[in-house]
Amino acid sequence: MSGILEGKRVLITGVLMESSIAFHAAKLAQEQGAEIILTAFPRPTLTERIARKLPKPTKVIELDVSNDEHLARLADLVAEELGGLDGVVHSIGFAPQDALGGNFLNTPFESVATAMHVSAFSLKSLTMACLPLMQNGGSVVGLTFDAQYAWPQYDWMGPAKAALEATSRYMARDLGKQNIRCNLISAGPIGSMAAKSIPGFSDLAAVWDSRSPLEWDLKDPDPAGRGIVALLSDWFPKTTGEIIHVDGGLHAIGA
Repeated sequence: MSGILEGKRVLITGVLMESSIAFHAAKLAQEQGAEIILTAFPRPTLTERIARKLPKPTKVIELDVSNDEHLARLADLVAEELGGLDGVVHSIGFAPQDALGGNFLNTPFESVATAMHVSAFSLKSLTMACLPLMQNGGSVVGLTFDAQYAWPQYDWMGPAKAALEATSRYMARDLGKQNIRCNLISAGPIGSMAAKSIPGFSDLAAVWDSRSPLEWDLKDPDPAGRGIVALLSDWFPKTTGEIIHVDGGLHAIGA
């Protein structure tokens, strides 16, 4: 039986380590029949090394989503490899250290602006860079961390994720006419490279020990990867502007 992504061509950002959600999305996408291409920044060689652990070889393109020249050349580079695209995975987030770890009230705007540009605006800029390749519609899937709440240590990444969630809804509104769906996976905490950059990450992750209805494993990015692959597939043909929680159910529990 063929996989749920048979014949799909997907661009995936954010593969930094085997522990990253993006790596597991890439692995599952290949197992489900997709052809994929990866982007990486600032160290494409690191992603190339990790990509060797995927089931099939895949090309890695250097892409800084805050660099207009990188974005302008992206469609041509992807077209050379895949011809077109049916899906895009946005797994990109960054905030300077002074925007994290309990420094919310003292963070300068320059650092906030960087967090917003890389973590939220890039969903729009990446999608628009890929749009010429999505002539037959497709699916854009991003990753968020539930922006309904103020989390310990997360600071300005919280407002950045809120902006990401709003951006996804507006993209769903404006790209629906081209049969392009835009959705987000709201994943629970994973001990990835991104997590390690957050001072006091263990304080944030500890919330899941007491409140998550389903047992949560910080070392298991597979459930979130499965959520991404499901949204890339044709099994959600009329779902857009949505946030699917893959967080053990914590979002539904008050205390």
